[in-house]
Amino acid sequence: MRVLIVSWEYPPVVVGGLGRHVHALARRLAAAGHDVRVLSRQPFGNDATTHPTSEEVLEQVRVLRVAEDPPHLEFERDLIAWTLAMGHAMVRAAPGWLAGWYPDVVHAHDWLVAHPAIAVADLLAVPLVATLHATEAGRHAGWLSSPISRQVHSVEWWLARRADALITCSESMRTEAAELFDLDRSAIAVLHNGIEPRRWQVEPPEADAVRARYAPDGAPLLLYFGRLEYEKGVHDLIAALPRIRRAFPGTRLLVAGKGTQEMFLIERARAHRVRRSVRMLGYLPDDSLAALLAAVHAVVLPSLYEPFGMVALETAAAGTPLVASTAGGLGEVVRDGVTGVSFAPGDVAGIASAVSAVLADPDAAAARATAARARLRSEFDWDRIAAATADVYTAAHRRAPEPLGRPKIPTGNAFGPA
Repeated sequence: MRVLIVSWEYPPVVVGGLGRHVHALARRLAAAGHDVRVLSRQPFGNDATTHPTSEEVLEQVRVLRVAEDPPHLEFERDLIAWTLAMGHAMVRAAPGWLAGWYPDVVHAHDWLVAHPAIAVADLLAVPLVATLHATEAGRHAGWLSSPISRQVHSVEWWLARRADALITCSESMRTEAAELFDLDRSAIAVLHNGIEPRRWQVEPPEADAVRARYAPDGAPLLLYFGRLEYEKGVHDLIAALPRIRRAFPGTRLLVAGKGTQEMFLIERARAHRVRRSVRMLGYLPDDSLAALLAAVHAVVLPSLYEPFGMVALETAAAGTPLVASTAGGLGEVVRDGVTGVSFAPGDVAGIASAVSAVLADPDAAAARATAARARLRSEFDWDRIAAATADVYTAAHRRAPEPLGRPKIPTGNAFGPA
């Protein structure tokens, strides 16, 4: 098949797990013999003079990176306007780039590319497949209280309702999308994210060097890695750290990642009197992150909302013991007592108890980590996921576009009573 993927992230432009997902999917589809193109963008904060629109072929995938237009728009400050401008630039660039190449399907990844993906699919009269990686309501515990949240939700609703086939990354996300966008749950495909385990293996001397750097006294090391946003629940992990340190003196927490909550987390560490035991490492490249994963005693994922939990797969690929909340997709990815230890979202005492269980019995923790890594080959293999995605493409049939009114925005909690 000829597949056009539209994504606002594609390496080296990676904001989160979506970019890794699209990259792996495109490569595996191309390796399976499909003719794959990716319509994406240049990095933030540049323009056509510093980062002009460019085309390249990487690992059999043809990628068009569209330049930002001249208007002074910033993603953090002008989210909706910036997104519309990006979509406008993609729509202008697409016709010339696609001339003589006619896709069988357009695949949109998340709401930020709804406008260009819908426009191109309509222009070419081909089926539109959409993958929802998260929802605005989910990120805010069901509340759409700000104008931007309501705007984002309405674009998600438009993309979900307009798509000829819809994909989510977990059963919990399927239920969430069906409820939020008034869709038939059975019509939504669930395709998990995948993982490439070999990327996360490091030699023992690398891990030893990292361990000596952060815990020269041999004290336990915990790690959180990912975006630093409120829904990730890192503040709850910091709140649990004093209890953990009472049971296991000297325990340190390493926090790798960037986000809007960075200063808030530092303040929380001071408030709980553990600032010296929390190291903020910022963004780390994959090589450094892999070495860190091999060095720590456990990874802790205290998410309050998690559509899937890609970091759980990366932890499993590295063979590191995992402690995770049961939020969303994490409850599917992590099997409590089998591939990790789980706790209820927001349960500070539960975090402390779960981490203590891992630190108290390293042999059992290692056995769970081994089981988690073995599971990757059967349930999270990218070749299988790419083949299942191609099946969704084949089954997708273009429907005649119908006029859609504006969705009703919930005035209360979108998931029911607060």
